[in-house]
Amino acid sequence: MTTSELILPQDRVPVPSARAPRRRVMGAGKQMHAGPLTYVVLVVFALVSLAPLVWTAIAASRTNTRLAQTPPPLWFGGNLFKNLQTAWDQAGMGTAMFNSTVVAGSITIGTVLFSTLAGFAFAKLKFKFSSTLLLLTIGTMMIPPQLAVVPLYLWMADLHWSNHLQTVILPTLVSAFGTFFMRQYLVQALPTELIEAARVDGASSLRVVWHVVFPAARPAMAVLGLLTFVMAWNDFLWPIIALNQQNPTVQVALNSLGTGYIPDQSVIMAGALLGTLPLLIAFLLFGKQIVGGIMQGAVKG
Repeated sequence: MTTSELILPQDRVPVPSARAPRRRVMGAGKQMHAGPLTYVVLVVFALVSLAPLVWTAIAASRTNTRLAQTPPPLWFGGNLFKNLQTAWDQAGMGTAMFNSTVVAGSITIGTVLFSTLAGFAFAKLKFKFSSTLLLLTIGTMMIPPQLAVVPLYLWMADLHWSNHLQTVILPTLVSAFGTFFMRQYLVQALPTELIEAARVDGASSLRVVWHVVFPAARPAMAVLGLLTFVMAWNDFLWPIIALNQQNPTVQVALNSLGTGYIPDQSVIMAGALLGTLPLLIAFLLFGKQIVGGIMQGAVKG
């Protein structure tokens, strides 16, 4: 008997063929690299998304006569700062910026706070008629906001709050969408065992909310805060009804730029650019933290 006959079948190690294709296995911790097509698609989407903003800046740097010509201008002119100054003076953008910051900031803080508390209650607390109340809350999203304009205005007039900022702030401090959004997030992101452990350690309801609920809900709160701030800043229907040109928000102030026999489109675009800049600055400053919070919540989930 030879030596090769003594080797058991399971000990025979097959020699890989030179023609056998190699399988690339993505191991844990290795980073996936995008191909050229991915970069092309991303660049196209970025250019399409930036096109309205770029056109607004181009139109704001031209004259009204040049904008009326065909073809329209495709590059920047030399009247940008002049049109920005004209829009700032005509619309009273200083007061409008301050009012919009107060209104949007107050609505954002109130919506995030109350929606998180209500979402936690619907997600983790047991009480009677919780499902019915949740359905009623979601059902309010189906009512067009235009139907509530007249009774809401009469209510604010009875309170003598017309042309005051609280008229715009108070009706939107609570959001049905925000409540539903936070409820859906906390159902998965907040373990019930964690709340029970805090209760066993003697934590009060306030400490549970502050030290357990808020840290777990932080990523969703950041997303909801960004969406709420943008919607509150860009809101036009209710502020144009409740406020006047002496105490306007940005959108109400921009409405005054379109008056006249021949509206100056370049000045209107300059005002629109001024109204958009705070949103861009806010996203540039806090966008990284918001995206990081979203990714943190995704990893935890």
